Amino acid sequence: MPAPIPMKLPAPTSEAWEWQLQAQCRGVDAALFFHPENERGRERSARAKAAKQVCERCPVQVRCRTHAIEAGEHYGTWGGLSEDDRKGYRRRSAFRHESHVSPLIAG
Repeated sequence: MPAPIPMKLPAPTSEAWEWQLQAQCRGVDAALFFHPENERGRERSARAKAAKQVCERCPVQVRCRTHAIEAGEHYGTWGGLSEDDRKGYRRRSAFRHESHVSPLIAG
């Protein structure tokens, strides 16, 4: 049996996550940003609104939002965007991509 090929991974760096140390949400109960199972309607809207208000004052809001989109975060409020907000963003991005690519394929 051949020896396994060693994988070389990049060294972990805390710099990639340092922005989180400046986040307004540090010290806030994480339950505010992640809905409990089966939460719906007014309760969910009120919780999401409160989470977004924390994000509005955050000095790293854009970095957090960018992380959530690039990492494909499926759960929670990140950078002022809820799960549903990010789903809509991904759909619009996919639509723009398809609209842009389709003429090339059709040609």
